[in-house]
Amino acid sequence: MTQQPNDVNAVTDVSAVAFQWPPRPATRSVDRQLRQRVESEVGNRDQEPAHPHGQRKRRPPTARTTVSLHATDPIIRAGVIGQLRPRPEVLLLDEAEADRAEVAVVIVDDIDESALRTLRTLQATRGQCGITTVLVASHLDDSALVAAAEHGVAGIVRRSDASPDRLVTVIRSAAAGDGNIPPDLLGRLLKQVGTLKRDVLSPRGLTFTGLKDREIEVLRLLADGYNTSEIAAKLSYSERMIKSHIYDVTSRFHLRNRCHAVAFALRNGLI
Repeated sequence: MTQQPNDVNAVTDVSAVAFQWPPRPATRSVDRQLRQRVESEVGNRDQEPAHPHGQRKRRPPTARTTVSLHATDPIIRAGVIGQLRPRPEVLLLDEAEADRAEVAVVIVDDIDESALRTLRTLQATRGQCGITTVLVASHLDDSALVAAAEHGVAGIVRRSDASPDRLVTVIRSAAAGDGNIPPDLLGRLLKQVGTLKRDVLSPRGLTFTGLKDREIEVLRLLADGYNTSEIAAKLSYSERMIKSHIYDVTSRFHLRNRCHAVAFALRNGLI
């Protein structure tokens, strides 16, 4: 039988976390010992993996952004190289050095299976190398926009708009951690997201966080210092049901216990 996580009977110190949420009842005391437990539970798990060549440092605004190019058409690739090579803001890397790039530029006609494989590979590499993806495409329908977002694309440029200035602007934005998508494409993407939430997620009680509404409510109450019996009484559920919700969350996100679950939710802005 799987052992359920132990109860937490204290509240986290709000001043110890960077996330804000609606004020909680002032009658519940702050337990500094729990704050230390939450911090120790997270430890290095929530830190991004180190770059294999050493921890990448944030570049100053004047530094050149390192870029790798991914294009199946050699003529298109040569054209983009000709656009970017003279620019002092970026530094093009050879294929052998691609894992050192800050930004990967993927140039395609359509988001087909070949393009998706490239995006998936770059998305998997991001956890190891910290690389960010910019997509340059000729045709982008609504499903392609959603696929690009799902695969972690930070910037999108239409091929017809891919001037040297535009490419450099989007590449530099992506390297700085900002998204850059044409306004009309962003509007279409948001519309698709709304449709997905309305037609697929909401009927199943799910949200984009990967948590159900009830699970979010339970985590918020845990962060307020309520124990299992108090949460059960407040939500009119059995204690067994509350423990089941907590266990589901810790299992789904590979968390050690409810302290780690609360810290994970706070750090990721889920509560």
